[in-house]
Amino acid sequence: MRRMAHDPITAATVQDAPHLEPHFAFPAAEAAATEKLNARAARPNVAMIVFDDVGWGDFGCYGGGVAVGAPTPNIDRLAREGKLLTSCYSEPSCTPSRASLMTGRLPMRHGLMRPPMYGEAGGLQGEITIAQLLSDAGYVTQAVGKWHMGENRESQPQNVGFDDFYGFLSVSDMYTEWRDPYFFPEIVYSEERTRWIENQAFSKCFVHAEKGGEIEEVEEVTIPVLSLLDDMWCKYSQAFIERMAGIDQPWFLYHCTRGTHFDNYPHPDFLGKSPAKHPYKDTIVELDDIVGRLIQTLEDTGQLDDTIVFITSDNGPEMETWPDSAYSPFRSAKGSTWEGGQRVPGVVYWRGMVEPGQATDGIFSLLDWFPTLLRVAGATDATPDDRYIDGVDQTSFLLGDGAQSNRKYLYYWLGTTFSAVRCGEYKMMLASTSDDDRDIQNSGGFSGVTQKYTYSRLYNLYLDPKEQHSYMIRKIPYLDAFTAGLGQHFRSFGKYPAKSVVGGVG
Repeated sequence: MRRMAHDPITAATVQDAPHLEPHFAFPAAEAAATEKLNARAARPNVAMIVFDDVGWGDFGCYGGGVAVGAPTPNIDRLAREGKLLTSCYSEPSCTPSRASLMTGRLPMRHGLMRPPMYGEAGGLQGEITIAQLLSDAGYVTQAVGKWHMGENRESQPQNVGFDDFYGFLSVSDMYTEWRDPYFFPEIVYSEERTRWIENQAFSKCFVHAEKGGEIEEVEEVTIPVLSLLDDMWCKYSQAFIERMAGIDQPWFLYHCTRGTHFDNYPHPDFLGKSPAKHPYKDTIVELDDIVGRLIQTLEDTGQLDDTIVFITSDNGPEMETWPDSAYSPFRSAKGSTWEGGQRVPGVVYWRGMVEPGQATDGIFSLLDWFPTLLRVAGATDATPDDRYIDGVDQTSFLLGDGAQSNRKYLYYWLGTTFSAVRCGEYKMMLASTSDDDRDIQNSGGFSGVTQKYTYSRLYNLYLDPKEQHSYMIRKIPYLDAFTAGLGQHFRSFGKYPAKSVVGGVG
């Protein structure tokens, strides 16, 4: 009898507990992954490198690189020697994505549905982070760079699981846009308005803190300082890696870059060094160099074979600041639930464990790192059972040779508005942001209006990555597959209700 191939549309899922997201079960792949993990003498380190507003098509391994004026040889090498995820998903903007990565929960559950701005209240307080659970399991935890998950004390990194934090609490443009006469001449050339901004209650410095301690200001983030931050943060992470080489404990490094969030002021050593001779592209070249430095430090300290490396972005490109941004091959950009807003690069590298040279279109969400890291750390029993976990364990998918994704459905939320669901190659959309150039400045971003559809739309993402041709009228039989997933998803909010900390659109 011929063995049937796995079909994500028709295959059934299993749900291990009412508070856990249903997933595909692949017993053979799971057994192989378990055997691989058990063969190791120690638990792996984790180096998670999160870029800011980098587009899916920026890196050479995704078709960008030299072709778009910014070669990325270090990232491309890791992709060749690891696993390239072509359907890796974030949330529509930075704070929701970062909080979902930290908690394994959708924004409607952790409550950070949009970025808090200029000292706005609200953050991660009350959530359980992967950093906290790894710390409880014996990991040394280090956060470096951009945070942007709350400035209030309870939400600061040193109070949600990190042993040490060195970076800034908010978002790049808040530190510098009002200092730049090109963007804000009415503030820069007015002492009264400059004092008005300076007196607003938001952090204007990058900071340092140790677990349970108070934030200490390191230096005010002026434009010249901003241009040096990614280099400084890289050196801090390198020093952490070097220090950990002499300590018999696994570690978790959460390294978040300043670039390429607008506005880009590259390090002087990289200014004008990209073929494109543009600040955004110069910053991409700088960030690729930083990846190379971090990997080389792992190699030099003998820790590379023992470290999972993941490189991604927190959302799609910010198109409203063109050309200080990048296009993706998909529709729209940051702030939207079109593919261009949430499909992000995802490069997974673990030498000797992740089979090299694999590109896969299996669905993977940043949410999935929460249960996956607990699995590889041997701490699955620490999974919280008093809240819904939207991530699924993808260990077998990442470690297997040609293994399938364990995720069936990808749910898209536009703030408080449910937008779409993907299964297989199809995406059913019920609401979106408009990206018509008649009502927005550029084709994507936070402009436009929320639009709900009287009749749902269905896009085949293989045939139509720009999501321009609804296929629903010819694909009515697929409705059952989607409505089953939607029913389970919406019912989960009955027992585990949504919460709002920083409210969203919709």
